[in-house]
Amino acid sequence: MNNKKLAILGLLLAAGCASDKNMSGDGSGGSVVNPTRGELVAPPLDPKRKISEQDCSRPVEIADGNLKCSGEPSEAQKRAIREEEERLARARKEAADRAARALAERERAEREAREAAERAEQERLARLAAEQARLEAERRAKLEEEERQARALKEAEERAARERAERERAEQEAREAAERERQRLEQEWLAGRALLEQFMANYGKVDKFKDVAAPIGSFLDKTR
Repeated sequence: MNNKKLAILGLLLAAGCASDKNMSGDGSGGSVVNPTRGELVAPPLDPKRKISEQDCSRPVEIADGNLKCSGEPSEAQKRAIREEEERLARARKEAADRAARALAERERAEREAREAAERAEQERLARLAAEQARLEAERRAKLEEEERQARALKEAEERAARERAERERAEQEAREAAERERQRLEQEWLAGRALLEQFMANYGKVDKFKDVAAPIGSFLDKTR
């Protein structure tokens, strides 16, 4: 006895136990036995349940009602059963292939989405690095420009200071030169006046120099 027939026999026994009271007539719950042979027999079908006639050589559905096994299928039925089983196998295989393709497609889409997100993040980081580099370059350029302007201002101030010092030095030298010239002229003047005074002292009363001494004396009187 194969497993399918054992399952059918168990189902029939369970149904018999459930209707034992109706069959025994005494409510004792005893088993249904053939009194003449002492063998276990199948109970009658419950008239309140529908009858489900199925091919008991294949898996049966016990929830559809009272099970009634059909007879041995013909060769055509067997071929139809095989074809149906093959069709179902192909359908299951196609469904499994579709599920595998869908899974592969979903994994591919998820992988592409991850790769796209990674590329986007890398591009964002690259843009951020480029922006930071640009800002740093601008900061360095601004700092260098400020330093250049500071150097230029310092050089201009130093140049102005040198020019001012040079101008003051030149002015000082000019003043000193003018003072030296004044002193030289004054010395010449004093020296010439001293000569004239010496001449007047020596020759002012000499008659031969009277015509010369008179203007010299007048000159000396005016310039005292």
